[in-house]
Parts: sequence; structure tokens; C-alpha cells
Amino acid sequence: MGDVIRREAVYLWYYFSVQLEQIFVYWVLGMVIGSLVSVFFKERIYGLMMALNRGRLGGIAGIAAASALGIASPLCMYGTVPIAASFSRGGMKDEWLGAFMMSSILLNPQLVVYSVSLGAAAVTVRLISCFLCGMAAGIGIRLFFGNKGFFRFDSFDGPKSRDTDPNGFRRFGKNLGRNVKATGPWFLLGVLLSALFQRYVPADLMTALFGGNEAFGVLMAATVGVPLYVCGGGTIPLLQAWLQDGMSMGSAASFMITGPATKITNLGALKIVLGVRRFVLYLVFVMVFSLVCGLAVNLAV
Repeated sequence: MGDVIRREAVYLWYYFSVQLEQIFVYWVLGMVIGSLVSVFFKERIYGLMMALNRGRLGGIAGIAAASALGIASPLCMYGTVPIAASFSRGGMKDEWLGAFMMSSILLNPQLVVYSVSLGAAAVTVRLISCFLCGMAAGIGIRLFFGNKGFFRFDSFDGPKSRDTDPNGFRRFGKNLGRNVKATGPWFLLGVLLSALFQRYVPADLMTALFGGNEAFGVLMAATVGVPLYVCGGGTIPLLQAWLQDGMSMGSAASFMITGPATKITNLGALKIVLGVRRFVLYLVFVMVFSLVCGLAVNLAV
């Protein structure tokens, strides 16, 4: 019995160490870039958003710009909602706020760097799908709600920054430390889960569940993304292992949308600003878009 346990421990350590070696540099680089953006470029990004509101850009072009700025935003949803509330008080259109918040939920500069470890195709699919999801949210608000008002920001005050040290290097160091503390445990847990999957879950089972161009695989990935997604960095090792085991790119795209969009902390913030009916509408939108996106990706690749 002891020999079996030691043998399995060796196997697990092998899978764990190989996975860690493959993506560790992307995790570190992602945290560094995320902290740099948060400390030195965050205000510039939000300044561009306000300039967009004051400018003449409108229609689809304005929604597209708002979606792109949402991806560039380094904040989590509980940081993004107060920012959006301040934009709303400044007279910004709900369709732009919807595009900004939707893409911000799905992606940020740090997660983009993490996703590079999945390969060029995966990171390209993630960028495009998240950008289009933000645009779809903005267009939907524009078409179906017009000037009715989609969000309720009454209970949110202006955002309070934690990067207040007057010395830029110290601000960066403190932000990076918080980043390591917040993402490190989930990243290592993701690597461990990936090792367990690689050791004990047959590759042909993963191919049967998530592989090919079948709608079933996309639906399964969209569904699995709801309970499994806790931290973006923690899911990267899992996605890398699943893609190696036969997961289709469309299934991966679907997982990368439903996961962050239904993350429990994001849902908590959104429930406050949407109300019950529009919160349910948001969930339906996410599931439908993730399925359509996944199927479209599978047809294209």
C-alpha cells in the first residue's frame, strides 16, 4: 500500500512540476503587467472613457471603444461597478457602460498574459470573443432599452483606490504583493487540479466530452464553466490540460465566457446594479452568447 501511495505521489509531482514549469513565467509576467497597468495606467484608461463620453463618437463605434477599454481595465467587478457608477453620474450612456462592464468582467490585461500560455489561437479567440461579447451587450441595451435606463447605481459611491502611496515604486510593490496573495493560492490549486486530471481522467473521456465540433461539447464546457471558475489564473492550468487532451477551441471559448461571467463575486456585484429581472436576462444572455460563440469558433477553426 505504501509503495502504491509513493508511486502515485511521484506521478502527481511529475505532472504538477511539468505544468508549473510551462506556465509559471506567464503567471509572474501577468501579475507584473497587471500591477503596472493598475498603478500607472488605470487613471489614463478611465480618462479615455470619460473623453469618449465627451467626444462625438457614437453608435456602434462608441460601443466598440467602450468594450476595448473594458478589456484594458485592471479592476475586478467590485472595483469596476463604482467606476461605472461615476461614469453614469457623468451622463454616460448605458449602452457604453454595458459594453465596458461586460468585457471588463470577462478579461483584463493580467488574464490576457496568462492566456498566452494556452497558445496563440486560444488567446486570439479569447480576446475577440470577449470584445464581441462586450459589444453584443452594449448593442442589446441600445436596441431593447434605449433611454429607459438599464443600471441602478444608487447604492454605489465613488471608487476608493488602494494605491495611495506617493512613491510610485512602493505603490507598484504593494499592488504586486496583493496580486501574489490574491492569485497565488488559486494558481497553485489550478496546477494541482490539472495534475489530477492528467493522471486520473482518460484523455479520450475529455475528447468525448469537449472535443470535436459538436454542440454537446460546447454546451458541456459552458455548463462546467459556471461552478468551476473561481479565479482566472487558476483555470489556465485546467484549460491547458483539457486542450492537450482534446478539448475543442470552441468549447474552450465557451468556458472562458461563462466562467468569469458567472463567477460568484461578479454575480453579487451585478445583482445589486441590475435587479432581479435584468439579472436573469444577463444570465440568459451569457449562456446564449457563449453557446453561439463556441459553435462559431468550432466552425471557423
